[in-house]
Amino acid sequence: MKVYEIKEILGAEVICGEDLMDREVFAACGSDMMSDVLAYVKEQAVLLSGLVNPQVVRTAEMMDMHCIVFVRGKQPDQNIIDLAKDRDIVLMTTKQPMFTACGMLYEKGLRGGAMI
Repeated sequence: MKVYEIKEILGAEVICGEDLMDREVFAACGSDMMSDVLAYVKEQAVLLSGLVNPQVVRTAEMMDMHCIVFVRGKQPDQNIIDLAKDRDIVLMTTKQPMFTACGMLYEKGLRGGAMI
């Protein structure tokens, strides 16, 4: 699935990375625990999280994720935006809660990236 499709499905607003919307993601991960993301995500995935701090961007970078979607309308501060820009990671925000956002993406064919 392309990142721009995720935007459309979730009715999300792009915060940064508008020029990177053609990137492909193959799975989704919804978590506020970055240790779980590091331990269990094995595929190129989009990260959905309600956690808004620099660790989210650093985790996405380590896992080679191209996109982070902040749920529940969360907005990152400028330091987080700058960090994502420096690492070519798309940031978006959606008003959807995490459970609903994950379900919407699943319904459109994006599956989980965890290999437990």
